Amino acid sequence: MASETTKPSWRLRPGEKRALLILGDLLMASLALLAGIYYWFAGDAWLKQFSLEFFRLRVQFWFYLLPGAWMLLLVEAYDVHRAAHWGRTLRTVMLAGLVGGIAYLLIYFTADEPGRINRRAIAVFIALAMLLTLLWRWIYIRWVATQGSQRRALVVGAGGNGRTLAEIYKTFNPPPFNLVAFIDDDPEKIGKDIAGYRIIGGSDKLLRLIEEMNITDVVVSITGEMMGETFQTLLDVQERGIEIIRMPTLYEELLGRVPIHHLESDWIIRSFVDEARSGGLFEVSKRFVDIIASLVGLAILGLLMPFIALAILIDSGWPIFYWQERLGRGGKSFNIVKIRTMRQDAEKEGKPQMAGENDPRVTRVGNFMRMTRLDEMPQFWNVLRGEMSAVGPRAERAQWVATFQEEIPFYRARLLVKPGITGWAQINYGYAATVEDTAVKLEYDLYYIKHKSIIMDLVIMLRTVSTVLGRKGR
Repeated sequence: MASETTKPSWRLRPGEKRALLILGDLLMASLALLAGIYYWFAGDAWLKQFSLEFFRLRVQFWFYLLPGAWMLLLVEAYDVHRAAHWGRTLRTVMLAGLVGGIAYLLIYFTADEPGRINRRAIAVFIALAMLLTLLWRWIYIRWVATQGSQRRALVVGAGGNGRTLAEIYKTFNPPPFNLVAFIDDDPEKIGKDIAGYRIIGGSDKLLRLIEEMNITDVVVSITGEMMGETFQTLLDVQERGIEIIRMPTLYEELLGRVPIHHLESDWIIRSFVDEARSGGLFEVSKRFVDIIASLVGLAILGLLMPFIALAILIDSGWPIFYWQERLGRGGKSFNIVKIRTMRQDAEKEGKPQMAGENDPRVTRVGNFMRMTRLDEMPQFWNVLRGEMSAVGPRAERAQWVATFQEEIPFYRARLLVKPGITGWAQINYGYAATVEDTAVKLEYDLYYIKHKSIIMDLVIMLRTVSTVLGRKGR
């Protein structure tokens, strides 16, 4: 055994990468703002009189909010896995520039104080914000997103958890790290492959393998009880400065989901309930956001409702709305209200049927309603009443809850919070037409409940707006 400790290369976790992306975008947008103001100076022949008086007297306060508005347009780009792809980044930035350009045209043709609202400065800001953001994102992809290749991971445990991890790892491009091999204490597994990766030995060789293979990360993916010798070896590994991470934690980092099929039976008590408890401040803040969101949503619905009602009447007749019993927080039932998107005989036999993508029961107008999520807007009434929240798991029917809790582990845990009009599962996954799909959506729901915060709620709402504008609703 060599005496020197292997020093791991630098590593940024997903949260740290997201923070870096936000800071970089803010810096680029701020530079674009300063360039726009500089152009404002030059265009108004104020260049020689550069002083704070200009900022105080001529530049309106809202102009300084442009960097924040630009970053809101980029909300889709703060998914660290999407941010690692140049094509997706380019599309997001170009779309943000397009929306910003449309807003600029509205200002250009409606502004009645051209002396105080310098429209050319706004155009310069949008153009430079696009260019500088693309430059920064290229640097990020080139030097930060690819730093995962510097990390060399060895997985301890080649059972079901390990196989799942290997299969997930293969879906990433670029890979988040370099998965080198597996080790397992079962002698019958040594020398075999798991999802294309070799099992090269037992935990007794872990320290030597770390040095020989320049391992920087050890992923603990042991199913069942860990042997005392293995536990002590992992302590020795940690003392050497090697990063140790459990498979469920890595699963959450990579996918933004909780691995319900790879957790111990007491997980919900030992970990989830304690971590998911939130203080009174969060609950009060969330309720305040819900009230504001519901008032705005109902006001918008009031403006659109005459056109929606007319379209539905022409397409498929009455009724416009429909009510249905759903389960809320703690399993308490309530009646949800939605705009009808299916035929009147969608459940003519009285038996609940799961909605699927391209469902033949959906009407032509209903299809548009679903793509834009306009059919969900009457639920703001449920939010105002306190039966739902703007953000949370999808409200489900009692029959489906009874069925799914028998087939999917931890399913009833989603009733720990109020259901929402939108949520982490809704923006990350499409229709759940099967039990398997429902299990995946549950993993997203449980991730949200475990990590919920006002910031996360705002991000979900902003991404929902992007979904609506792009007609990507499900």
